[in-house]
Amino acid sequence: MLPAIVRAGSTAAAVSGSPLVCNVYSKLPGKGSRHMPLSIESVQLNDIVVLVPQVNGDERGFFMETFRADQFRALGLPTDFVQDNHSRSAKGVLRGLHFQWDPPMGKLMRVTHGSAFLVAVDVRKGSPTLGQWFGMEVSAESKKQIWAPYGFARGFCALTDGCEVQYKCTGIYNPKGEAGIYFADPAIGIRWPMDPATATTSERDRRAPTLAQWLESALSDNILYTAPVTRKEV
Repeated sequence: MLPAIVRAGSTAAAVSGSPLVCNVYSKLPGKGSRHMPLSIESVQLNDIVVLVPQVNGDERGFFMETFRADQFRALGLPTDFVQDNHSRSAKGVLRGLHFQWDPPMGKLMRVTHGSAFLVAVDVRKGSPTLGQWFGMEVSAESKKQIWAPYGFARGFCALTDGCEVQYKCTGIYNPKGEAGIYFADPAIGIRWPMDPATATTSERDRRAPTLAQWLESALSDNILYTAPVTRKEV
């Protein structure tokens, strides 16, 4: 499995085996309890959160909770998801990088079949991490989820055939209030696990502006940086 990668300035650092940042449910009853805790594995670029569910399994299969409002609220994560999306992609497909400001849309993404490299890029004007990115291979087997709030462009590439990605959104899709940036922008320098030049992409994504071009447009004033939320720790 590919390590997580975080882009910081001109240096990309591999992140593997990061310790838990917080798990406010560590004191709740374990296996056999009605409580199925979700824990934060790591926080990247101050606002991107990698979540890991507790999975209970036996010879019948497994059970897990992927979203629970009380747990998300306690972890300082949003609970106001209003739209669920589900995509299926052939191996080698690259989608993104997309974002929306009207209404503001954050996304909680997971892979439910196969594996994909999920990416988030900070596009918020005034952000101390503007133009930096985080990427991680996520699979149906790992069951990890990646949350990135409004102001991050999201995208992914499918590493297996029949790759299915599902994501919860905090805003209803509005084609008049969304845009994208070029997935192979050299100024961002995403280290995709495949050659973007040979990836299967849409014409729209291939023609997307670079981050610098986006920041020069008047529309970019719709996405401004605000201080990150403070998450609770126990």
